[in-house]
Amino acid sequence: QVQLVESGGGLVQAGESLRLSCAASGSTFSFDSMGWYRQAPGKQRELVAAITGGGSTNYVDFVKGRFTISRDSAKNTVYLQMNSLKPEDTAVYYCNAVFYIRSYWGQGTQVTVSS
Repeated sequence: QVQLVESGGGLVQAGESLRLSCAASGSTFSFDSMGWYRQAPGKQRELVAAITGGGSTNYVDFVKGRFTISRDSAKNTVYLQMNSLKPEDTAVYYCNAVFYIRSYWGQGTQVTVSS
C-alpha cells in the first residue's frame, strides 16, 4: 500500500524559510507526477507546485520566485523549498503523487508563518 509521509513543517516568522519533504513508500513504480497542495482554514485545498517524472515544474502565481519544488525519483521523494514566507502562506501542506489514474495523498504538515 502506498503511503506518503510529509515532514518539515513548523512555525516561522515572516521572511524565513522552510523545506518540506515527502517520502513515498510501498510503491514499486515511479510516480508520473508529485506535488504539493495547501489548505488554509476555511478555504479549499489548492495546488502550490508540481513536478513530473521528467522534471517539468508548475507553480501557482503566488509562490513563483519564492518556492522551489524538486524531486528525487530514485527515492520517490519530493521537496518544497519555501523562502520569503508570508503569513498568508499559513496552511496545512499536503503531498500528492499520481500514477496513471491513481492519486495518493499524505496526511499533511502544518506551516505557520507569524508576522
